[in-house]
Amino acid sequence: MDWEDRIGRRLKLRDLHTLQIVAEIGSMAQASRQLGLSQPAISKAIAEMEQALGAPLLERSSVGVELTPSGSLLVDRVRVIFDEVRQGVRDIEHLSDPTRGEVRIGATEPLTVILAEIINLLSRKYPGITYNITISDTTSLMRELRERNLDVVVTRWIARNAADDLAAEILYNNPLGVLVHRRHPLLRQKRLELKDLMNERWTLSPPDSFLGEIVREEFRCRGLEYPKATVTSISIYMRLTLLASGRYLTMLPISMLRHPADKAWLRALPVKFDDTPGNVATITLKQRRAKGAVELFRLASREVAAQL
Repeated sequence: MDWEDRIGRRLKLRDLHTLQIVAEIGSMAQASRQLGLSQPAISKAIAEMEQALGAPLLERSSVGVELTPSGSLLVDRVRVIFDEVRQGVRDIEHLSDPTRGEVRIGATEPLTVILAEIINLLSRKYPGITYNITISDTTSLMRELRERNLDVVVTRWIARNAADDLAAEILYNNPLGVLVHRRHPLLRQKRLELKDLMNERWTLSPPDSFLGEIVREEFRCRGLEYPKATVTSISIYMRLTLLASGRYLTMLPISMLRHPADKAWLRALPVKFDDTPGNVATITLKQRRAKGAVELFRLASREVAAQL
Protein backbone atom coordinates (compact mmCIF):
# COMPACT_ATOMS: atom_id res chain seq x y z
CA MET A 1 0.00 0.00 0.00
CA ASP A 2 1.59 3.31 -1.05
CA TRP A 3 1.66 6.54 0.98
CA GLU A 4 -1.37 8.14 -0.71
CA ASP A 5 -3.55 5.06 -0.13
CA ARG A 6 -2.44 4.91 3.50
CA ILE A 7 -3.31 8.56 4.07
CA GLY A 8 -6.63 8.09 2.30
CA ARG A 9 -7.56 5.26 4.64
CA ARG A 10 -6.50 7.12 7.79
CA LEU A 11 -8.17 10.49 7.09
CA LYS A 12 -11.90 10.26 7.80
CA LEU A 13 -14.50 12.75 6.56
CA ARG A 14 -15.85 13.09 10.11
CA ASP A 15 -12.42 14.06 11.44
CA LEU A 16 -11.83 16.51 8.59
CA HIS A 17 -15.18 18.11 9.38
CA THR A 18 -14.16 18.34 13.04
CA LEU A 19 -10.94 20.14 12.07
CA GLN A 20 -12.86 22.57 9.89
CA ILE A 21 -15.28 23.47 12.68
CA VAL A 22 -12.48 23.88 15.24
CA ALA A 23 -10.64 26.18 12.80
CA GLU A 24 -13.74 28.28 12.12
CA ILE A 25 -14.63 28.69 15.81
CA GLY A 26 -11.08 28.92 17.18
CA SER A 27 -12.01 27.12 20.39
CA MET A 28 -11.98 23.45 21.32
CA ALA A 29 -14.64 23.99 24.00
CA GLN A 30 -17.08 25.76 21.67
CA ALA A 31 -16.43 23.26 18.88
CA SER A 32 -17.16 20.48 21.37
CA ARG A 33 -20.59 21.93 22.12
CA GLN A 34 -21.41 22.50 18.45
CA LEU A 35 -20.29 19.04 17.33
CA GLY A 36 -21.66 17.15 20.33
CA LEU A 37 -18.24 15.59 20.96
CA SER A 38 -16.04 15.65 24.04
CA GLN A 39 -12.87 17.73 23.94
CA PRO A 40 -10.70 14.60 24.41
CA ALA A 41 -12.41 13.03 21.38
CA ILE A 42 -11.69 16.13 19.29
CA SER A 43 -8.08 16.25 20.46
CA LYS A 44 -7.65 12.55 19.66
CA ALA A 45 -9.07 12.96 16.13
CA ILE A 46 -6.78 15.89 15.37
CA ALA A 47 -3.75 14.15 16.88
CA GLU A 48 -4.37 11.11 14.68
CA MET A 49 -4.57 13.32 11.58
CA GLU A 50 -1.35 15.08 12.58
CA GLN A 51 0.34 11.71 13.03
CA ALA A 52 -0.91 10.47 9.66
CA LEU A 53 0.25 13.61 7.87
CA GLY A 54 3.46 14.08 9.83
CA ALA A 55 2.73 17.76 10.38
CA PRO A 56 1.03 19.86 13.10
CA LEU A 57 -2.39 21.19 12.15
CA LEU A 58 -3.27 23.41 15.11
CA GLU A 59 -1.40 25.79 17.37
CA ARG A 60 -2.85 25.91 20.87
CA SER A 61 -2.66 28.88 23.23
CA SER A 62 -4.41 30.21 26.33
CA VAL A 63 -6.89 32.12 24.15
CA GLY A 64 -7.80 29.29 21.79
CA VAL A 65 -6.49 27.49 18.73
CA GLU A 66 -5.54 28.50 15.22
CA LEU A 67 -4.38 26.68 12.13
CA THR A 68 -0.74 26.13 11.32
CA PRO A 69 0.33 26.68 7.69
CA SER A 70 -0.15 22.93 7.12
CA GLY A 71 -3.57 23.10 8.78
CA SER A 72 -4.61 26.02 6.55
CA LEU A 73 -3.64 24.09 3.43
CA LEU A 74 -5.63 21.06 4.56
CA VAL A 75 -8.74 23.05 5.56
CA ASP A 76 -8.73 24.80 2.17
CA ARG A 77 -8.96 21.38 0.53
CA VAL A 78 -11.54 20.21 3.06
CA ARG A 79 -13.87 23.02 1.96
CA VAL A 80 -13.61 21.74 -1.59
CA ILE A 81 -14.23 18.15 -0.51
CA PHE A 82 -17.38 18.94 1.44
CA ASP A 83 -18.63 21.32 -1.23
CA GLU A 84 -18.31 18.55 -3.80
CA VAL A 85 -20.14 16.15 -1.49
CA ARG A 86 -22.94 18.67 -0.99
CA GLN A 87 -23.08 19.27 -4.72
CA GLY A 88 -23.28 15.53 -5.32
CA VAL A 89 -26.18 15.18 -2.88
CA ARG A 90 -28.02 18.06 -4.57
CA ASP A 91 -27.36 16.59 -8.00
CA ILE A 92 -28.84 13.28 -6.89
CA GLU A 93 -31.85 15.00 -5.33
CA HIS A 94 -32.58 16.95 -8.49
CA LEU A 95 -31.48 14.38 -11.05
CA SER A 96 -35.08 13.75 -12.03
CA ASP A 97 -35.98 17.46 -12.03
CA PRO A 98 -33.26 20.09 -12.68
CA THR A 99 -35.86 22.84 -12.27
CA ARG A 100 -35.75 22.48 -8.50
CA GLY A 101 -33.08 23.43 -6.00
CA GLU A 102 -31.39 26.50 -4.54
CA VAL A 103 -29.09 28.96 -6.29
CA ARG A 104 -26.75 30.94 -4.04
CA ILE A 105 -26.07 34.25 -5.78
CA GLY A 106 -23.76 37.12 -4.90
CA ALA A 107 -24.24 40.59 -6.36
CA THR A 108 -23.26 44.19 -5.75
CA GLU A 109 -25.93 46.69 -4.73
CA PRO A 110 -26.20 48.53 -8.07
CA LEU A 111 -26.99 45.24 -9.81
CA THR A 112 -29.88 44.20 -7.56
CA VAL A 113 -32.41 45.63 -10.00
CA ILE A 114 -31.01 43.50 -12.85
CA LEU A 115 -30.78 40.50 -10.56
CA ALA A 116 -34.44 40.96 -9.63
CA GLU A 117 -35.40 40.98 -13.31
CA ILE A 118 -33.49 37.73 -13.87
CA ILE A 119 -35.13 36.05 -10.89
CA ASN A 120 -38.60 37.28 -11.88
CA LEU A 121 -38.15 35.79 -15.34
CA LEU A 122 -36.79 32.51 -13.99
CA SER A 123 -39.39 32.13 -11.24
CA ARG A 124 -42.22 32.38 -13.76
CA LYS A 125 -40.71 29.53 -15.76
CA TYR A 126 -39.43 27.41 -12.90
CA PRO A 127 -41.28 28.13 -9.63
CA GLY A 128 -39.52 25.26 -7.87
CA ILE A 129 -36.16 27.05 -7.73
CA THR A 130 -35.27 29.08 -4.63
CA TYR A 131 -32.63 31.80 -4.29
CA ASN A 132 -30.27 32.81 -1.50
CA ILE A 133 -28.92 36.30 -2.26
CA THR A 134 -25.79 37.87 -0.77
CA ILE A 135 -25.30 41.60 -1.41
CA SER A 136 -21.78 42.85 -0.77
CA ASP A 137 -18.75 44.46 -2.43
CA THR A 138 -17.02 42.65 -5.27
CA THR A 139 -13.90 41.76 -3.28
CA SER A 140 -15.94 40.03 -0.57
CA LEU A 141 -18.13 38.25 -3.10
CA MET A 142 -15.15 36.81 -4.94
CA ARG A 143 -13.80 35.48 -1.67
CA GLU A 144 -17.16 33.87 -0.86
CA LEU A 145 -17.25 32.32 -4.33
CA ARG A 146 -13.79 30.83 -3.90
CA GLU A 147 -14.76 29.49 -0.48
CA ARG A 148 -17.75 27.86 -2.23
CA ASN A 149 -20.34 29.71 -0.20
CA LEU A 150 -21.79 31.07 -3.46
CA ASP A 151 -22.64 29.36 -6.74
CA VAL A 152 -22.44 32.42 -8.98
CA VAL A 153 -21.55 36.11 -8.66
CA VAL A 154 -23.03 38.93 -10.74
CA THR A 155 -20.72 41.92 -10.72
CA ARG A 156 -18.58 44.27 -12.77
CA TRP A 157 -15.81 42.38 -14.55
CA ILE A 158 -12.47 44.08 -15.15
CA ALA A 159 -9.10 42.78 -16.30
CA ARG A 160 -7.57 42.61 -12.83
CA ASN A 161 -10.39 40.26 -11.76
CA ALA A 162 -9.22 37.64 -14.24
CA ALA A 163 -7.78 34.51 -12.66
CA ASP A 164 -7.12 30.93 -13.69
CA ASP A 165 -9.81 29.58 -11.35
CA LEU A 166 -12.63 31.87 -12.54
CA ALA A 167 -14.94 31.71 -15.54
CA ALA A 168 -16.75 34.91 -16.56
CA GLU A 169 -19.56 35.32 -19.08
CA ILE A 170 -20.05 38.95 -20.10
CA LEU A 171 -23.72 39.94 -20.05
CA TYR A 172 -23.85 43.64 -20.93
CA ASN A 173 -22.08 46.97 -20.53
CA ASN A 174 -23.00 49.06 -17.50
CA PRO A 175 -20.91 52.25 -17.48
CA LEU A 176 -20.71 54.71 -14.64
CA GLY A 177 -22.68 57.92 -14.45
CA VAL A 178 -22.74 60.97 -12.21
CA LEU A 179 -26.12 60.67 -10.51
CA VAL A 180 -28.17 63.41 -8.88
CA HIS A 181 -31.72 64.22 -7.81
CA ARG A 182 -33.95 65.22 -10.73
CA ARG A 183 -34.20 68.76 -9.33
CA HIS A 184 -30.44 69.29 -9.05
CA PRO A 185 -29.52 72.59 -10.77
CA LEU A 186 -26.64 71.01 -12.70
CA LEU A 187 -29.16 69.13 -14.83
CA ARG A 188 -29.84 72.43 -16.63
CA GLN A 189 -26.38 72.17 -18.20
CA LYS A 190 -26.28 70.57 -21.64
CA ARG A 191 -22.74 69.25 -21.28
CA LEU A 192 -20.41 68.81 -18.34
CA GLU A 193 -16.97 67.36 -17.70
CA LEU A 194 -15.63 65.89 -14.50
CA LYS A 195 -13.33 68.88 -14.02
CA ASP A 196 -16.43 71.09 -13.78
CA LEU A 197 -17.65 69.10 -10.78
CA MET A 198 -14.56 69.03 -8.58
CA ASN A 199 -15.93 71.53 -6.06
CA GLU A 200 -19.42 70.07 -5.85
CA ARG A 201 -20.83 68.27 -2.82
CA TRP A 202 -19.87 64.61 -3.45
CA THR A 203 -20.76 61.41 -1.66
CA LEU A 204 -18.49 58.61 -2.90
CA SER A 205 -17.21 55.11 -2.27
CA PRO A 206 -14.02 54.82 -0.21
CA PRO A 207 -11.15 55.29 -2.71
CA ASP A 208 -9.61 51.94 -1.74
CA SER A 209 -12.83 49.97 -2.34
CA PHE A 210 -13.48 48.06 -5.57
CA LEU A 211 -15.83 50.69 -7.02
CA GLY A 212 -13.81 53.52 -5.49
CA GLU A 213 -10.70 52.41 -7.38
CA ILE A 214 -12.65 52.46 -10.66
CA VAL A 215 -13.99 55.95 -9.90
CA ARG A 216 -10.52 57.16 -8.90
CA GLU A 217 -9.16 55.88 -12.21
CA GLU A 218 -11.80 57.90 -14.09
CA PHE A 219 -10.58 61.09 -12.44
CA ARG A 220 -6.91 60.13 -12.81
CA CYS A 221 -7.29 59.56 -16.57
CA ARG A 222 -8.44 63.18 -16.83
CA GLY A 223 -5.56 64.49 -14.75
CA LEU A 224 -7.77 65.03 -11.71
CA GLU A 225 -7.44 64.08 -8.08
CA TYR A 226 -10.11 62.01 -6.36
CA PRO A 227 -12.65 64.62 -5.18
CA LYS A 228 -12.79 65.51 -1.53
CA ALA A 229 -16.10 63.89 -0.68
CA THR A 230 -18.37 65.42 1.94
CA VAL A 231 -19.57 61.91 2.77
CA THR A 232 -17.61 58.72 2.09
CA SER A 233 -19.48 55.44 2.48
CA ILE A 234 -19.48 51.92 1.06
CA SER A 235 -23.28 51.94 1.41
CA ILE A 236 -25.07 52.84 -1.80
CA TYR A 237 -28.34 53.17 0.11
CA MET A 238 -26.68 55.81 2.29
CA ARG A 239 -25.51 57.76 -0.73
CA LEU A 240 -28.89 57.59 -2.47
CA THR A 241 -30.52 58.88 0.70
CA LEU A 242 -28.18 61.87 0.58
CA LEU A 243 -28.90 62.39 -3.12
CA ALA A 244 -32.61 62.57 -2.30
CA SER A 245 -31.91 65.87 -0.50
CA GLY A 246 -31.07 67.39 -3.89
CA ARG A 247 -27.66 68.63 -2.73
CA TYR A 248 -25.25 65.79 -3.52
CA LEU A 249 -23.58 64.06 -6.47
CA THR A 250 -22.35 60.50 -6.61
CA MET A 251 -20.84 58.17 -9.19
CA LEU A 252 -22.56 54.82 -9.69
CA PRO A 253 -23.43 52.41 -12.51
CA ILE A 254 -26.25 53.76 -14.66
CA SER A 255 -28.25 50.59 -14.06
CA MET A 256 -29.38 52.36 -10.87
CA LEU A 257 -31.69 54.38 -13.13
CA ARG A 258 -33.71 51.22 -13.79
CA HIS A 259 -34.58 50.62 -10.16
CA PRO A 260 -38.34 51.04 -9.60
CA ALA A 261 -37.75 52.97 -6.38
CA ASP A 262 -35.19 55.32 -7.94
CA LYS A 263 -36.05 55.94 -11.58
CA ALA A 264 -38.77 58.47 -10.75
CA TRP A 265 -36.33 60.87 -9.09
CA LEU A 266 -32.79 59.79 -10.01
CA ARG A 267 -31.04 61.31 -13.04
CA ALA A 268 -27.60 61.19 -14.68
CA LEU A 269 -25.72 64.40 -15.41
CA PRO A 270 -24.59 64.89 -19.04
CA VAL A 271 -21.04 63.72 -18.33
CA LYS A 272 -19.70 61.29 -20.90
CA PHE A 273 -17.54 58.30 -19.96
CA ASP A 274 -16.02 56.66 -23.03
CA ASP A 275 -13.56 54.42 -21.25
CA THR A 276 -15.38 53.26 -18.13
CA PRO A 277 -14.80 49.52 -17.55
CA GLY A 278 -18.44 48.58 -17.32
CA ASN A 279 -18.86 44.95 -18.36
CA VAL A 280 -21.19 43.04 -16.06
CA ALA A 281 -20.67 39.28 -15.94
CA THR A 282 -21.81 36.10 -14.27
CA ILE A 283 -18.75 34.60 -12.58
CA THR A 284 -18.33 30.99 -11.51
CA LEU A 285 -15.49 28.69 -10.49
CA LYS A 286 -14.02 26.81 -13.44
CA GLN A 287 -13.43 23.58 -11.56
CA ARG A 288 -16.88 23.51 -10.00
CA ARG A 289 -19.59 21.66 -11.86
CA ALA A 290 -22.72 23.79 -11.98
CA LYS A 291 -25.96 22.11 -11.02
CA GLY A 292 -29.07 22.41 -13.20
CA ALA A 293 -30.61 25.37 -11.37
CA VAL A 294 -27.39 27.41 -11.75
CA GLU A 295 -27.34 26.74 -15.48
CA LEU A 296 -30.96 27.84 -15.74
CA PHE A 297 -30.04 31.05 -13.88
CA ARG A 298 -27.24 31.73 -16.35
CA LEU A 299 -29.59 31.18 -19.29
CA ALA A 300 -32.10 33.62 -17.80
CA SER A 301 -29.25 36.12 -17.23
CA ARG A 302 -28.44 36.04 -20.94
CA GLU A 303 -32.09 36.54 -21.85
CA VAL A 304 -32.48 39.60 -19.61
CA ALA A 305 -29.12 41.04 -20.72
CA ALA A 306 -30.16 40.78 -24.37
CA GLN A 307 -33.03 43.16 -23.64
CA LEU A 308 -30.90 45.84 -21.98
